[in-house]
Amino acid sequence: MAESLSSLQDLKAANVEAQPAAPVYVQKLDKLGRAYATGKRKDAVARVWIKPGSGKVTVNDRALEVYFARPVLRMILQQPLGVAKRTGQYDITVTVAGGGLSGQAGAVRHGLAKALSHYEPDLRPVLKHDGFLTRDSRVVERKKYGKKKARRSFQFSKR
Repeated sequence: MAESLSSLQDLKAANVEAQPAAPVYVQKLDKLGRAYATGKRKDAVARVWIKPGSGKVTVNDRALEVYFARPVLRMILQQPLGVAKRTGQYDITVTVAGGGLSGQAGAVRHGLAKALSHYEPDLRPVLKHDGFLTRDSRVVERKKYGKKKARRSFQFSKR
């Protein structure tokens, strides 16, 4: 800081100049007009493509109702679309691998929210506020030696 500030007005003026501009997010589409994103949760990785359409959802070349049979898992997938008020406006194609069904549903939700923010950058604040763009980093804790599981000890017996 080569110059010295003599009053509060000088400090305020210097502070205004020092603030960086907010980043501008632009639409990211591939050659076919689709937005792509990768979502992760536990050991599951989901690759998600969205494009405008009638609301058809395909997961690993199967219908959504066939792949995610439990209604709770389907509800998890629809959350980003519901918050953004875009239900039924996009065709969604998903390839998901690894983990169990619950982790896969979380991975698809994460990827779908990221793809929505790539297709419509104006939706980013809404999705970020509800936590859909944050990767849930919780994973299974490793097993320790001398323990039955990660934390569970063997049953204690005095005799």
